[in-house]
Amino acid sequence: MTEMAKKPPWDSSLEAIALTAAPPDNPADDMNGKEEASKPSIHGATRDGKRERAFELSLPAVVTGVNKADNRIREKTTLVSISSEQATVRLRSRVEPGLKLKISLEIPKTLILQNQLRLHLTGTVAPDQADVFRPGRKQEVLLRLDRKFRLLPVAPALN
Repeated sequence: MTEMAKKPPWDSSLEAIALTAAPPDNPADDMNGKEEASKPSIHGATRDGKRERAFELSLPAVVTGVNKADNRIREKTTLVSISSEQATVRLRSRVEPGLKLKISLEIPKTLILQNQLRLHLTGTVAPDQADVFRPGRKQEVLLRLDRKFRLLPVAPALN
């Protein structure tokens, strides 16, 4: 009879825990013949890797800015996706990497959110935006967002 059989299942002493956590003496007892410690852990993967939540939304947005030729850009568009560090919008205007843009988002009223809000963000066009510009066609533009933002209530419309 083994040591484990002598201990009742409700025994929570350190000795009983050590016996249940010990690897089997015979590697054939393990499913793959490998030790349990070599298996990847989901806890280590989530702790080591930086994960950011990105939301794919279709919110109306107004993008404004001034390009390098001092031409003012103002375009109504929709937001493609957003996270705490970056946002993607579709623009017809040509934008160069490093250009500062302002985004104004209309956040609609929902069951949880009782009033409509307006979110103002600023960001820089990412340097990896080497898409071929085609006049008249929208291109996806990735913006690295600044940490500062403004969240303002929208006055309800009087009808």
